[in-house]
Amino acid sequence: MDIHFDTIASGETLPTSSRKQLSEEGFAVVPGPVPAERLPEVAFAYDEVMDSGQGPDFRISSTTTRIYVFVNRGPAFDEIYLHLPLLEACRHVIDEPFKLSSLLGRTLRPQSSAQDLHVDLSRDSEDAPMLGFILMIDPFQSDNGATRFVPGSHTWPDIPQDRNCDPSADFPGQALACGPAGSMILFDGAIWHGHTANVTLKNRRSIQGYFVRREANSGMDFRARMLPETLARIGPLAQYLLSV
Repeated sequence: MDIHFDTIASGETLPTSSRKQLSEEGFAVVPGPVPAERLPEVAFAYDEVMDSGQGPDFRISSTTTRIYVFVNRGPAFDEIYLHLPLLEACRHVIDEPFKLSSLLGRTLRPQSSAQDLHVDLSRDSEDAPMLGFILMIDPFQSDNGATRFVPGSHTWPDIPQDRNCDPSADFPGQALACGPAGSMILFDGAIWHGHTANVTLKNRRSIQGYFVRREANSGMDFRARMLPETLARIGPLAQYLLSV
């Protein structure tokens, strides 16, 4: 018996409409775990972490700046991966006991071009299915790089690279996942998606992660990376999700 999984499976905090959208369209936007009055605190903590970035967990790509292992970055971020609607979405998509695979901060820099359409994990991968999530530290808008999704593509047999099309161009029927700061995007890892262009002069900040089956390969070995102060701080559910 898996007590934590059974408790999550019996929850009813994820609206029926969001579960339906996850099944049919492959993504949904829901309220996140951070109350509005605490968003400035989380944003400040995020900036402190990102501004101090260095070492192997700090990476700069052509459009984004990332820091990995956010579970070790302080208590301000603990509630993100414990958000009950998120865990119920994992139960809905993965449909068996699961674990956190990755948690990272990701800033889309100003004047950045759109990301190519891609999938995070193909449907036929031995590690599928995967449930991804993105917490909006800033509002996601049409001009600052909101994530675009191709509804229903999580059920398709192919991936964008299999088609003779420009993966950076708009795709017929694509939808932007927009929302106010504090919103959370839930998505099937097999859905076609990518951030759009940030044409503004401001960063677009987010914290994102992935859950996979407990037997699947994980993006991060949290047991090996766990700091003593993190382990002392988190409770039984967090320890279960991190497999520590």
